[in-house]
Amino acid sequence: MYRFSNTVIGFLNLFTLLASIPIIGAGLWMAKSSTTCESFLQTPLLIVGFVILIISLAALMGLTIFGFVVTSQGGGQEVAGRVYREYRLEDYSPWLIKRVTDPQYWKTIRSCLLNSKTCAKIALWTPLDYVNNVMTPVQSGCCKPPTSCNYNMVTMVAQNPDCYRWNNAPTVLCYECDSCKAGVLESVRRDWHKLSVLNIVMLLLLIGIYSIGCCAFQKHQKS
Repeated sequence: MYRFSNTVIGFLNLFTLLASIPIIGAGLWMAKSSTTCESFLQTPLLIVGFVILIISLAALMGLTIFGFVVTSQGGGQEVAGRVYREYRLEDYSPWLIKRVTDPQYWKTIRSCLLNSKTCAKIALWTPLDYVNNVMTPVQSGCCKPPTSCNYNMVTMVAQNPDCYRWNNAPTVLCYECDSCKAGVLESVRRDWHKLSVLNIVMLLLLIGIYSIGCCAFQKHQKS
């Protein structure tokens, strides 16, 4: 769902950006025209173009700031003797935790994870593979129990609750573990960071277009 929402927002913002460029361009072209019938349209066209551009700029800036705020936490923890990381649900922002732990949201996410065959890709790994190979956040959190779990103890000692949620059945594994939800949030965090980088590039582009348009308009007003 979050990827779909990001795609829609990105598409709408790109549309407004592309719409503003020809409008501003037409206004600047008319500004150079000496024909009275054309020049009287330049101001409304430039105003409309700049308003659309500013809306795009504000939307991108808001989305970028929001993305950095909700994904500032997390990143995982190193595991001794392993090259992969493990993830804790409590390390992420409350806003993300609230959504990933919602039963309806998680039911959809869990179904998606099962259909993605993410865990099937490492189902035949040997113990040595787990030591030497890197896993994605989802594989680390959903496809295995936490590394700290000890299933050979004779006496009962308190362990991570996820240790008791684990089941080696392919359709169960650790899909109901907090570590799995944390792995999903880590994937979200990484995707948001990539989106934020793209947004910053778009912001710079929009600011550049806005600056060029303003300079051209001011130059024409003085002439």
